[in-house]
Amino acid sequence: MNCELLATCSALGYLEGETYHKEVDCLESVKDLIRYLRHEDDTRDVRQQLGAGQIIQNDLLPLITQHGEDKVLFDACIRLMVNLTQPAMLCFGKVPEDPVFRHHFLEVTSHLQAYKEAFASERVFGILSETLYNLLQLDWDQRQEEDNLLIERILLLVRNILHVPADPCEEKKVDDDASIHDRLLWAVHMSGFDDLIKFLASAQSEQQWTMHVLEIVSLMFRDQTPEALVSAGQARSAEEQQKDLQELEALRQKEQAEKRSRTLQRGTRHSRFGGSYVVQGLKSIGDKDVIYHRTLHNFKNYTHDIGKSVRRVPKRNRQAKECKDKRRSALNVRLFLREFCVDFLENCYNHLMYLVKESLIREHAQEHDESYYLWALSFFMAFNRGNGFRADFVSETLSIRAFHFIERNITNYYEMMLTDRKEATSWSRRMHLALKAYQELLLNVNEMDRSQDESIRQSSNVIKSNIFYLMEYREIFLTLLRKFDETRQPYSYLKDLVESTHLFLRMLERFCKGRKNLMVQRKKVRRKKSRVEKNLPTLETSPETLAETWKTVEEELKASGFKLSESLTEGIVPFDATSETPLEEQRTEAMVRVQNALLARLGPEALGLLRAARSVWPEGDVFGSADVEPEEELELLKQILHANLPSEYLKFYLWTLSSQSSLFPSFLPNIACLFFLTLLRFASPNIVRPYILLLKSYSKNTPHTNHCIARMLHRLAVDLKMDALLYQLSVFNLFNKILNDPAAAAYKELVTFAKHVVNRFFSVAAKNNKAYVELLFWKNVRAVCDMTEGYSKNGDGKKPAWTEEEEEELRKLYDEHRHSEEPDIVETLLQLLNNRNRTRRQVVTQLVHMGLVANAKELKKQKIGTRIVLWTEDQEEELQMLFEEYRDSDDVLGNILKKLTAKRSRARVVDKLLSMGLVAERRELYKRRSRKSQGKTGLTQGSPDDSVGRDDEEDGENESEESEEEEEREESLNGQRRSQSMHSTVERKADVGNTVNALHQEGMSGPLLWLQNCLNRTANDREEDGLSQPVPLVPLTEANEDAMDNKSFQRLLRKLGMRAPANEQESFWRIPAKISAADLRCAAAALSPTEDEPTGGEEQDGPSSPGGEPQQEGQEGEEEVAEVSGEQRAQALRALLLARKQKHHASEQTGVCEFHS
Repeated sequence: MNCELLATCSALGYLEGETYHKEVDCLESVKDLIRYLRHEDDTRDVRQQLGAGQIIQNDLLPLITQHGEDKVLFDACIRLMVNLTQPAMLCFGKVPEDPVFRHHFLEVTSHLQAYKEAFASERVFGILSETLYNLLQLDWDQRQEEDNLLIERILLLVRNILHVPADPCEEKKVDDDASIHDRLLWAVHMSGFDDLIKFLASAQSEQQWTMHVLEIVSLMFRDQTPEALVSAGQARSAEEQQKDLQELEALRQKEQAEKRSRTLQRGTRHSRFGGSYVVQGLKSIGDKDVIYHRTLHNFKNYTHDIGKSVRRVPKRNRQAKECKDKRRSALNVRLFLREFCVDFLENCYNHLMYLVKESLIREHAQEHDESYYLWALSFFMAFNRGNGFRADFVSETLSIRAFHFIERNITNYYEMMLTDRKEATSWSRRMHLALKAYQELLLNVNEMDRSQDESIRQSSNVIKSNIFYLMEYREIFLTLLRKFDETRQPYSYLKDLVESTHLFLRMLERFCKGRKNLMVQRKKVRRKKSRVEKNLPTLETSPETLAETWKTVEEELKASGFKLSESLTEGIVPFDATSETPLEEQRTEAMVRVQNALLARLGPEALGLLRAARSVWPEGDVFGSADVEPEEELELLKQILHANLPSEYLKFYLWTLSSQSSLFPSFLPNIACLFFLTLLRFASPNIVRPYILLLKSYSKNTPHTNHCIARMLHRLAVDLKMDALLYQLSVFNLFNKILNDPAAAAYKELVTFAKHVVNRFFSVAAKNNKAYVELLFWKNVRAVCDMTEGYSKNGDGKKPAWTEEEEEELRKLYDEHRHSEEPDIVETLLQLLNNRNRTRRQVVTQLVHMGLVANAKELKKQKIGTRIVLWTEDQEEELQMLFEEYRDSDDVLGNILKKLTAKRSRARVVDKLLSMGLVAERRELYKRRSRKSQGKTGLTQGSPDDSVGRDDEEDGENESEESEEEEEREESLNGQRRSQSMHSTVERKADVGNTVNALHQEGMSGPLLWLQNCLNRTANDREEDGLSQPVPLVPLTEANEDAMDNKSFQRLLRKLGMRAPANEQESFWRIPAKISAADLRCAAAALSPTEDEPTGGEEQDGPSSPGGEPQQEGQEGEEEVAEVSGEQRAQALRALLLARKQKHHASEQTGVCEFHS
């Protein structure tokens, strides 16, 4: 020990027998030690030397027990002990990786373990309890600042001592034996310190100590489990005894089976004379067959890997380590802790958890303190559930707020686990803790369903309705299973996740069976149309099926006399008041639900829903008038049945009922569909893999865990008829291991399921000769359908082939325009082809296939702003002429860009106008507002802008727009294109309508409706306030966020006049301030889906009505617009090409035309 430290410790005093004699300068010596600790180095040398000198055991504890009347000395000793007992993790920041610092870390930890053993004394805790009791007796106005500091230091000291980990080498205790931690807890109990803890947790005047109390409580129960405490001191029930007997019998059968197997494998002769065998067909290292030198009963375990060294697994790919196991404490400790739990739940739990939750929400707590909250929630709710379940004891955490808080923390922990890779293990443990809390909440809600109290069962239904309504609660287990990573998350986490998923699905299934309807929040996902979806229209138009369905429904309604039961009437809710979906859209959904009920031949349900919807939406008599007769209702139902409603679910339902596929069972279009569609999301190889991974340890799993695995696989293979998801070689290898297990009788459920899957596979293999090859791959739903129903034949799903006439047409058009000066010949060919459904990629591929071009790179599309750099004299004259023509218009630059023959970026045109002296500054090119003309909206602008000051940025935007359009043409089914030539107003309107229809077909009806509501809301605000400011389009849902990132949706925004983020400081698109309220309504009206292109429209400069309906200026103009066709556009394009060709020849003669690419 350092000389100064040794002298300071000697100046404290000395111990003579049981009496400690303090020196005169004892107080100053204690303060000196505190000063030394403040200046220790990174190795914590002072702390190690004081620990080696056993200063706490020999000096400080005797000082506070024998000289506690000296308040100043007592306070200084407490300060010093709080510093000395700090966790080693706080001293070093983390577990050091350096061997030297790791040694110092372990030294500090060993000293802390010695301190903990010294504190396991009733006398020490008696002094601490007495001092804390006296301080708590003081009123708040009598308590000094020093008193509050002493209270906090005593709580911190107890927290530090309880936090010290056990030494696994020294404490090799068995269950029911008292460890050092148990002795410490017993000292806490005998000194009455636990009663003070409960007082601090329940007192209104001691709210500032809530986090300290929660930490101490969590550390007290560190080694305990709620189940062990519930059963402490109680006689075992007959059910528990029977369960233990069954487990023991299963273990005995397993042991006997293994013993019989070993007996059969034992040879009659010595193994040395077992003989040698040649294994035919199994090659050794050379060309000869393998020679086997062992007995035959072990041959099934032979592999080429015998004798090879085990390959070292990299650290980053190793499985995550499990946390330490729980142990059972001594009986007297468990009884004391059980009584503590009962009192804590009855008097402290709700109050303490409320205060802690408020501190966490207001961010008054320290970092990661929410882990103590999650632990307390899961532990005490589990204890309450096992100890008679009193819902009022845990009412604070049994709410939707608790579900939301835990779900948010799970998401945050997962994100941090991905970003903070060095601390991924810690984040994984916190995530596991949050998952257990979520599981416990579900178990308590499930327990509420079994309560005898009607009010508790109703509260349970309210909670479940909210859980099953919100999408994030329904899909949390789906996301966690899909994102499972065995290198960061241990098997215990996967076990709890699988059991929680099983519980959630079971609750959802039981909840759905008892209800007829439920409003759920759905996320619309954009998906490409599969081969099955393309065949749906043939199923919808089936008059025979509809006639048969209507006959059945009509007979059922007439037989009932159009009367509905009271339970059916009360259970039908036509709309959801809490949903963000507008009532107009919910009215359409209600109509679709009526049609679904009719298709399912549920006449009373359809009639009840019709009457309920009529009471909600009486205006317009959409669902019939108020005094409608039964016969009129019958006729209205018939019209709804035969109506062509926009229901994606209807198509899916009709497909499931068709005889073409037996992949899914028939189901009713009511609440049961929610469970089916939720279960359908689990039909993915990313979900099956974690289950198979956990099933590999079936022999170590509990029977309940194996049941959860088997039940989920049974739902996928039997209920959904997707057993092909399990047709994988590793899965079959595992099934083979289970079937050949000597103790297979203990796993009857798994054995039965494995036999079923294998038998189904051989049935499929008899029809599909590629089934054995499919075993090598995991399969998604489409691959499952292909494997079981048959692969695509006769070019199903492929692009349409080119006929001889189409090839000849393409060859002729290419020869005509190959020498033209068009910047993009492919775009020209697309406009002139008779088949308008051809995409750019198809044309380029066919040109290469026909040998007209060498490769596709020759036809690569040029980006705007990169092809033409220099201005010719003719182009300058054209620019000057256009400027003179449009200099008095509202949008000078926009009109010039439309009329320019050689397309250039906005920045290049502005720079050229400035260099030619046509304008003095950029401000002269700003788009001006016109009060007379209300017809020019963002809907009619080619590329909207707010100012010309962003020309350089828009140059890059134009280039990106061009590449977006190219991708759009390749993906779009209708082959909509944007001509590079001049467009009339009607053509641009039609282009917007086509884009809107395409987005509706891609499943973006929700984002389009959201955009329409934003435009209408902004128009109302501008009419009321009279002010126009840029309004950001902030997507609050995941579907809207995905849409804002979609290139087709962004193109639509540009056509509507929305402004993209100007720079890196802006994140959202904006509605420009220059667009008037009438223009916004017109743009919103254009977002409604249309079946055909508009045949009548509006003039370019004509005003539009506020309702978004264009005013016509005359029958003559209407007929002129209606005659616009694709043939006329082709003729106009040919005329434009001819004019450009003539101008090109004229420029060649002058020799001034320069192009630079």
